[in-house]
Formats: sequence, structure tokens, C-alpha cells
Amino acid sequence: MKKTLLLLLSVLWLLSAFSSVPRWIGAPAGAADTINSWTAFRRDVQLDEVPLSAVARIAVDSKYWLWVNGAPVVREGGLKRGPAPADGYCDEVDLAPYLKRGVNRLAVLVWHFGKEGFSHKSSGRSGLFFDLKGVVASDTSWRCRLHPAYSTCDGRGPNYRLPESNIRFDARLDLPGWQTAPCDAEGFVPAEASGAEGAAPWGALVPRPVPQWKDFGVKRAKFVRRAGDGCDTLVARLPYNMQLTPVLELSDPAGGRTVGILTDHTVAGGDVNLRAEYVTRPGRQRYESPGWLSGEELWVVVPHGVGVHEIAFRESGYDTEPSGVFSCDDPFVMRFWQKALRTLYVNMRDTFFDCPDRERAQWWGDVVVMMGELFYTYLPSAHALMRKAMLELAAWQKPDGALFSPIPAGNYDSELPGQMLAAVGRYGFWNYYMHTGDRSTIERVYPAVKRYLALWKTDPTGLTGMRRGGWNWGDWGDERDMRLIYAGWHALALEGAANMAGVLGLDDDAAGYRAERERVAAGYERCWNGTAYRHPDYTGSTDDRVQALAVVAGIAGPEKYDALFATLRTQEHASPYMEKYVLEALFRMGYGDYALERFRRRFAPMVDDPGRTTLFEGWDIGNAKYGGGTTNHAWSGGPLTVIAEQVCGIRPLEAGYKRFAVAPACSLMPRASISVPTVAGDIRVSWRPVKKGWELRLTVPEGTTACVSVPGRDAVDYQPGKHTIRIN
Repeated sequence: MKKTLLLLLSVLWLLSAFSSVPRWIGAPAGAADTINSWTAFRRDVQLDEVPLSAVARIAVDSKYWLWVNGAPVVREGGLKRGPAPADGYCDEVDLAPYLKRGVNRLAVLVWHFGKEGFSHKSSGRSGLFFDLKGVVASDTSWRCRLHPAYSTCDGRGPNYRLPESNIRFDARLDLPGWQTAPCDAEGFVPAEASGAEGAAPWGALVPRPVPQWKDFGVKRAKFVRRAGDGCDTLVARLPYNMQLTPVLELSDPAGGRTVGILTDHTVAGGDVNLRAEYVTRPGRQRYESPGWLSGEELWVVVPHGVGVHEIAFRESGYDTEPSGVFSCDDPFVMRFWQKALRTLYVNMRDTFFDCPDRERAQWWGDVVVMMGELFYTYLPSAHALMRKAMLELAAWQKPDGALFSPIPAGNYDSELPGQMLAAVGRYGFWNYYMHTGDRSTIERVYPAVKRYLALWKTDPTGLTGMRRGGWNWGDWGDERDMRLIYAGWHALALEGAANMAGVLGLDDDAAGYRAERERVAAGYERCWNGTAYRHPDYTGSTDDRVQALAVVAGIAGPEKYDALFATLRTQEHASPYMEKYVLEALFRMGYGDYALERFRRRFAPMVDDPGRTTLFEGWDIGNAKYGGGTTNHAWSGGPLTVIAEQVCGIRPLEAGYKRFAVAPACSLMPRASISVPTVAGDIRVSWRPVKKGWELRLTVPEGTTACVSVPGRDAVDYQPGKHTIRIN
């Protein structure tokens, strides 16, 4: 009898221990494993005391909203999958400020995309994982139901690049107050438990590496009414292009009428993007559509008979802010700078985007340019998104060693060789290290860099061999000398890899990369025809991109600068993506005045456009050569980095800005100032004209050294503090 009792107690203990282990849970029979499903979860928790800290680990496929005791705690939690192809992210949220003694009501609404995209790898299963150690875990004691008000809009959905669906909400089917209603309310049934943490198909959980989204609050919008047949369109001009969730306050005596919700970017970039719908219930009502949209204008299509009390919006975005400040006397440059800042911000969220409407995809050619801009403008909190992007690129490496983007992705896997070389090279991974001093991330991604560069071979002349990858893309536009475009990026990648290997103490690797870089440079030099670089097999017009790459990669010497300058004055084939490198090359050769002239001329259509607050993918709107021609493409902000590095002359000389250069080109911009938010503190540089020269003012952060170079004198080191320097 005693043995039987002990056995029973042991079984009960095991059952108790098992029940405390969090499981993935979902609606019974996989009812939510469909495209665009929404599942409401409820659980009550009794607490005798409120802990000082109560950090819950929460994971879903794909997004969630969390309430505790009816208070909203997380809006759009979770990150798109995945840190690696089979894994997901989990949030860590401190619930202590929302808990109380007694009964605590937990509510989670889970949105399952249920399809692949250029920024999301679907697990194929809707699910919730919730683990608040010692308090509550996701298991069959939770209750859930499909939320009946959510469905998919009628008509054409968004293009295949987007994993999100168009959200339709029928207010007549809503579950008012479900977040605090009894757990056994009508329709709620016990959740079905699946695998424990790490189980397929959700995989390992990686802690969220970036902060929750910044919430700017709800703001009322002014709108104009455009009358139509059977319905009116209310057009609200937003302060700028933003990521927003629309908020409507309406009244309808009858109910059952459909209100359309979209933006001026719902059809943009040559494709159909996201929108939403709301079906009214009788009476006055307020609704916030949960899926974020982007655009310059919010459009609400209201049937006749529906009253409109308010159109509003909630702006959200990555939790950083533009703490860097730049000013000068040139209105064009200032308009460009402000549009570049806005374009940067609207292209950051779960990942970096090429655009926030058509794709929301992390193309690494774009990321390299955006990282360069961010170092001079936004708070270092943006570095976490860079680190995430780098780790993802390495984790998604193919078994044969190839890298590809965009990632995370469920329906794309083609290598773009030029972009991959840019990612792992001087302007990508190495630039990240120089600005942050983050050695640990370099150590984690270096093995992937080494495997990838091992795929690249040289031909008998030493030049980089042709590697087409999945998409032989060197840039938008025409006249692309692809052999030399790839060779230029290859040389820069080898330089970056050699530097990384040196930091990690891998001297043999570093020496090998440097030797290979010299072979590539020698092969490149064999393509010099006396006036420009051209591969013998290339028959088009001389490519300005390859001339620029030769300069910035250090292949072309000063003896060629005059000839290269003459070529760059006549050849303009680069898209805004590669134009950044052309402008930098002109500065490096000493032709900064022409670089600014070319910049003002080529960027004028997007900078001077009065109706748009962001920069374009191509040189003008709707250019079919430029990927559909989006009007919010952050790679076009590349000249911002050129202004910071070449005009203001600020760049790190040692990792983490322990030592940095200050070499302003005062004659090109007679009066200017810049504040750069570095990991070491804010660097401030300004200059103004005085008699027979300029007065330079400099603030050097603690723990750093500024190496100041001005015309007519040797470079001088300045220690922390404020300095005033006279330049003749």
C-alpha cells in the first residue's frame, strides 16, 4: 500500500512538472493553420504576491498582441521568422508592472500569416509559446478560439513578395471585451498542445535582438472628401511617409457596410501592395486596423450612409531616433538630408527594407548603403538591427557556401553575387566593425565569409572569374561591364576579409586574402585602355561604375585620375544605388566640386519633388528600368554618407572611434556643422568663414582622439574636449 501511494505521488509530481513545461499551443485540429488566421488565447493566473520582475518569453508564428488585465502591453509583438531557416524569434516582456494580487487575466491575439514572403519563412503552423517561469506556461489549461471578426479582404491580394494579407474586420462578429471575459466564454475551448521548445516546425527560439516598436501615439488627421458614386474617398495627407496603423471613428445606423482602408502606396512600385477593410456594426464605433501600412496619404473609402467622426493614425517604427544633426547654407543639400533621414526610418522594422510597400525585403546591397548612412545620423540603438542582419545572412548560408538575399525569405533563394561581395567586404561587415568595435559579431560571421569567398576564383590574368549566381545583377540601368563590376566588389570583399582575419588573429588567412586581392587588382589593371577600364569582352558604353570601383578599391593610382575624371564627366549610367560610389570616387580623386555638381543634377527630380518626403529607387518616378520605381528607397541616401565622410571629413580610423579623422572640405561648403552619434559619444564639427580662411570648432568625446587634417599643415591629434582651430 505504501509503495502504491509513493508511486502515485511520483506520478502526480511528474504530471505537475510536465504541466509546468511550456508547449506550443493552438486551436484544436490545426484550425488556425491557414492563410491570414487570427486566434484569441485566454488564461487567468492567481497571484498572492506581485513579483518585482516577471519576464515572460513569448513566441508566435507570426505576430501577436498582448493584454494583461485589459491593458495593452505589446502591440504587434514578435519578429518575422527566422534567425535561421528552421528557427524563430521570441520576445522577452516584463509583465510585473501590469500584474496585481489576485486574479490576473492574460489575453493574446495571434496573427498567423500562413504564407511565405521575401521577409518571412513560414513554419506552416499557427502557434503560441508562453513561458513565465514559476507562474504560467502555455499548455492545455489555456483556452482559445478563432476570432470570427478577422478574415481576408475580397479581391486581389498583395503581391507575392509580402507574407502579410489584406485584413478584413467585420465588427458585427467582434468579441467585445474578450480580453477580460471569463476564460470559458462562448466559443473558447481548451488549446491543443504540440511540441515543447525547439520542436519542429517552429524550431529553436532566439531572443529578440531588437527593441519593441516605438509607438508615437494616435494623432488625428485632417482630410478632404472626394465625392463618388455610392461612396466618398477621404484623403488624409500625412506629415511624411510613415509606418502607420489607421484609426477610424464611424457611425452607421444599419451596419454591414464595408469601408476601404488603403494608402497612396497600396498600388506602388509597379505592383499591388497592402490594404484593409472594415465592416460596420450598427451605432457609433472606433476601430484600429492592426496591420501596418505605409505611405504619404491615408485613403478611407466610406459608403454613403456611414458617418465619419474622426480619421486618425498611429505611427510606429524601429525604436531609434535621428540624433545626428547636419546643417549648411545649401537648401538643396538640406532638403536631400531630410528626405534621406525619413527614407532611412521608413525602411527599418523587423529587418532593413529596400522599400516599405512593395517588398519589405532585406536586400543586402541596400543594407550596406543604409548602414553607412545610419552611422552618421541615428542613435546607436540602430546597430542592433545591423547585427541582426549580419547574423541572419551568415545563418542562411547554403550548404555549398553561397550567400543570398533577401533573407529571411520563404520564396526566394537566388544569390546576387555583387551584393553578397558588398555585404562581406569593406563597406559591409568591416564598416560595421569600424563604427561599432563589435568584435564578437565579426567572430560569429567570419566563418561564413570565409566559406563564401572560397567560391570565387580568378582567371589566368588574375581577374575575378565570372560567377553568375542566381541573378546576374550588378545594378539597375544599362551599360554594365559585369566582369569588372564583380572584380571591383571582389577586391573590396577580400580587403574586408583580410581585415577581419587580422582582428581575429588569423594571420595566414589575412595574408592569403591580401595576396588574392593583389592578383585581382593586377587583372583589373590589364583592362586599362589608356582612358578607362573596360573588360575586353564588354562592348557597351564605358561603365562609370567600374571606374568608381577601381578608385574606391584602391586599384587605380593617382596617375590615372585625370583620365578617369574625364570619363566620369561624360558617362552617367549608374543608378542611385551605385552613384554613391561614383561620388565617393570623385572626392577621393580630388574632384569634390564636380561630385557635388553631379549630385545636385542627378538627384534633383527626387529632392525637389514637393509631394514626396522620401527618395526614389530610380532617378525619377515610374522608371521601368528600376525595379518598379518605388519612391521610398533608402539606397538613394548614399550621398549622405559621402557628405559626412568627404565634405565633413569624419570617419573612424580605429574600431569604435577610439581614433577618428576630421578632414573637412571647407572650400566646398563654406559654412556647415555636423554632430555624429557614435558609440564613443557625439562628435561635433563646425566651420564658418573668417578673414583669410575658416574657423573650425571641434568636440572630441572622452576616450577618443581626433586626427585633424587641414590644408597646408600636417595632421595633428586632438584629445577629448572642445577645440577651436584656424584654417588658412
